[in-house]
Amino acid sequence: QVQLVESGGGLVQAGDSLRLSCAASGRTFSDYAMGWFRQTPGKERDFVASITRSGGGTYYADYVKGRFTISRDNAKNTVYLQMNSLKPEDTAVYYCAASGTLNAVVAGLSNYWGQGTQVTVSS
Repeated sequence: QVQLVESGGGLVQAGDSLRLSCAASGRTFSDYAMGWFRQTPGKERDFVASITRSGGGTYYADYVKGRFTISRDNAKNTVYLQMNSLKPEDTAVYYCAASGTLNAVVAGLSNYWGQGTQVTVSS
């Protein structure tokens, strides 16, 4: 069992930055690849970014490449999503996810999900 708790969301203007955090507990954090997804009401949940167990590899959705950066601090059992140059289209609830491999995370096959944190970007 892994518990994931997201934080760091809020209301910002276009062009601003936010850093989301996902704190994990319950199991050895470094055993899991991690990722971020986002979802707007009435739409499907979309993949955003993922990172390997070691932190040595990352993968991003095309629409966030160059703007978002995923990272992890295994000593703190925390994964981060640094979001720069935010756009109104980035408005969504952002969810943290954990699974055995980066590929599984990217495919939306994560075993564990957080409750989400709201990010709202105004024009």
